[in-house]
Amino acid sequence: MKHTIEVVGLGGGDINQLSLGIYKKLKGHGKPIFVRTKDHPVVQTLQEEGVEFHSYDEIYENYPDFQSVYEEIANSLFRQAEKGSLIYAVPGHPMLAEMTVQLLLAQQEVDVKIIGGQSFLDDLFSALRIDPIDGFQFVDATSFRRDELEYRQHLIFCQVYDQMVASEVKLELLEDLPPEYPVTIVDAVGSANESIKTVMLEDLDRSVEFSNLMSVYVPPAVSLELNHKFYRLREVIRTLRGPGGCPWDQKQTHESLRRYVIEEAYELIDAINKEDDENLIEELGDVLLQVMLHSQIGEDDGYFTIDDVIRSVTEKMIRRHPHVFGDAVLETEEELQTSWEAIKQEEKAEHNQEQEEKSLQPELMKAAALGKQMASPANMAQLLSEFSRRASEAALDETVVGELLFAIASYAGYYKINPEIALHQAIEGNKSTDKGSE
Repeated sequence: MKHTIEVVGLGGGDINQLSLGIYKKLKGHGKPIFVRTKDHPVVQTLQEEGVEFHSYDEIYENYPDFQSVYEEIANSLFRQAEKGSLIYAVPGHPMLAEMTVQLLLAQQEVDVKIIGGQSFLDDLFSALRIDPIDGFQFVDATSFRRDELEYRQHLIFCQVYDQMVASEVKLELLEDLPPEYPVTIVDAVGSANESIKTVMLEDLDRSVEFSNLMSVYVPPAVSLELNHKFYRLREVIRTLRGPGGCPWDQKQTHESLRRYVIEEAYELIDAINKEDDENLIEELGDVLLQVMLHSQIGEDDGYFTIDDVIRSVTEKMIRRHPHVFGDAVLETEEELQTSWEAIKQEEKAEHNQEQEEKSLQPELMKAAALGKQMASPANMAQLLSEFSRRASEAALDETVVGELLFAIASYAGYYKINPEIALHQAIEGNKSTDKGSE
């Protein structure tokens, strides 16, 4: 017979927010009630009325991260439920930012019933006078990624219960927002002890005395130009191509931009060769610009968008790395290369693109690829010898020079040398020599 864990929400404020039904259940339980933390006004009031609680506050000090804490609490509740049914009380509403409840619901050994409780969000929206219909993101301050934050919406961090958590939130936000950006600290919202204070972001972790009922509100950054965000670049390109934009950008086509793709790629290679990080940032941006322009043209013509481009390359990378995103075990470089080539061949067969893909390679790289397939260096040496003989007996023409270039590129490919880069380095070396002789 399965025992039951009844999960009760204590609300976000004091005892006055507790429904009569939940109050009677807690008062009449007759056994200790398990709570994630005793640091809650309802728990303190009920203790004064004689209700006994067993808390997990000490677990927070014994584990290095919150995920481990939540897992240990859930495991402990499972063990207790094997002895008999119990009540587990959590702050707020059980289904709102409560990881321990999610862990309980994910198992099959014990019946878990959500009894209810009042969410603090209704009181929070009222206190801040915001309408979530404008866009709203609710984030656990103890577990979030900065790249997932949406600053154009109302942004609320819950569980900002101590200075360390507040400091971590502040440091992450400062990567995107200015130090003077206003944020609002809300404590015990909807209760008699409600406190609301707006401070500058840089003062977030040193402005108030923190509690278990504290949240931080970040208003939408609609007036800020967050130029390091991808959506901002997309907006800029769309504006340039749109009505009232730039005449040059508006008239560009895939065909007219071809030369710029090649030029920017070579300028990027030059920055890499020079180990110039500052220039590398700029040149990578220029290459990205070409991608964005072509994607916007595709969107304007109704064929594809940048989302399709990103989806395509993401799916390709996942597909070509089964040892990372799948169950394949590939350990050596040879195994990785064999797997990579096999997957590429499958893709070519599926899309019938082998000839098209090869035709898009630079000619020197085609020759280098053929060179990798040649039997031995002796074959290439023989080809070079044949060129020397023919060059001494006849005038040079495109055929003879082509054969020489093919032989050299093939030889480079056999030894895994990129002929394009090798030629570029030779040209730069000759430029330096010429300048030195002036």
